[in-house]
Amino acid sequence: MTDHCSAIRRVLEAGRLGEVYNVGGWNEKPNLEIVHTVCALLDELKPRTDGKPYQDQITYVTDRPGHDRRYAIDARKLETELGWTPAETFETGIRKTVQWYLDHPDWVANVLSGGYRDWVARQYGN
Repeated sequence: MTDHCSAIRRVLEAGRLGEVYNVGGWNEKPNLEIVHTVCALLDELKPRTDGKPYQDQITYVTDRPGHDRRYAIDARKLETELGWTPAETFETGIRKTVQWYLDHPDWVANVLSGGYRDWVARQYGN
């Protein structure tokens, strides 16, 4: 998140009006590799009570038409024109992200409950 904010700040400081700048960290990975990384981090940071690896919970399903196998952002313009590069690697960033979710169980519970929809309805109406 800090990387993304620093990229936005750099665009605001030096970007050309009307230009589009993609923010990315040159971490193109297949979706399944990311899932395995998250499972391994959870095994380390919050092991399951039954002692089994989180990877055992992965269920393979038939891909839908047009299924994305990976996501890639070309942030070259941001790097070459504005000199911005990410401070985080995928490994450091994903660890911080997983830890953030583990440290904020109330936020996660609210999302899972759908309670945030009440806030949206109050702010914006139905």
